[in-house]
Amino acid sequence: MGKPNTRHATSATSATSSAKAANTPAAAFEVPVGALLAADSPRTVHVNESHAQDLAHSGRALPPLLVHRPTMRIIDGTHRLRAAVLRGQHTVGVTYFDGSAEDAFVLSVEANISHGLPLTHAERTGAALRILRSHPDWSDRGIAQRTGLAAKTIGALRRREGPAPAPPGRIGQDGRVRPADPVRGREVAARLLAGRPTASLRQIAREAGIAPSTVRDVRRRIGQGADPVPAVQRRSGNSPGPPRLPDRGGGQSLPSLVTGLCKDPLLRLSEAGRLLLRMLDLQVSGLRQWERIVAAVPPYRAETAAAAAAQCARGWQELSEELRRRASAQTPA
Repeated sequence: MGKPNTRHATSATSATSSAKAANTPAAAFEVPVGALLAADSPRTVHVNESHAQDLAHSGRALPPLLVHRPTMRIIDGTHRLRAAVLRGQHTVGVTYFDGSAEDAFVLSVEANISHGLPLTHAERTGAALRILRSHPDWSDRGIAQRTGLAAKTIGALRRREGPAPAPPGRIGQDGRVRPADPVRGREVAARLLAGRPTASLRQIAREAGIAPSTVRDVRRRIGQGADPVPAVQRRSGNSPGPPRLPDRGGGQSLPSLVTGLCKDPLLRLSEAGRLLLRMLDLQVSGLRQWERIVAAVPPYRAETAAAAAAQCARGWQELSEELRRRASAQTPA
């Protein structure tokens, strides 16, 4: 896809990258024990005294704590701090994280997942719910990786949270922004292609929030006269979207119906769509000259012309029925 949304992508990856930078030896500082505040931790029991005692009596040097500089809250290292106090230390080594409090919490979850005492399933679930609220634009897989849960579990939690303003896209584990609603992204791309057929794939992709390869597929499908959204994608249920109502237009005259169809950019963009519009336009023009056409047919050709007209009528009827079947298949029950 085009250039990712840098602001959101940076938010999605800042916690991990900042943690790596903070944990380098050059970033360690000695800080008084009393200057540190309790951790904003996913744990329900913040300190396991037995574990802290084990660390204190281990005799080994403990790694520096990770601390949120703006608040001086511990992100990772609560048990190491307790062990330092038990050893009688007045200062501890820390590395700093300068991001947001929300990203600091994510870092705390990641740290507790990767080492130390394992988080319970209930603690990981609670952490996932909090991250879903603070980072709704993160993908299910991205949150799953950070909390040690399955992506399907994150999806279920997201649905359980109830309706919320949907972000235009979700940030994946690779930092790239992908549309939360792929069907809508394809439809937007189709409209943009209709209005600006010479625009580059990257331009359309950036505005529609989808990948250039997806725009290329949309352009190909439209050129073949197909729906820009594959049928399997519409049926997948990934995109709730507004219900698609059948376009009945029963009370309108034929000229009004054809005029409305001629305004549709998707029909004008594909070769098959343009053919349909020409056929309908010719039909409208012919009906306006009905009497002249009848008068122009010689009596000895009237029966043949009538049979040809009847076959055309049957052809139009079959086309009408096929279009109605397609409309019914894509309309939710």
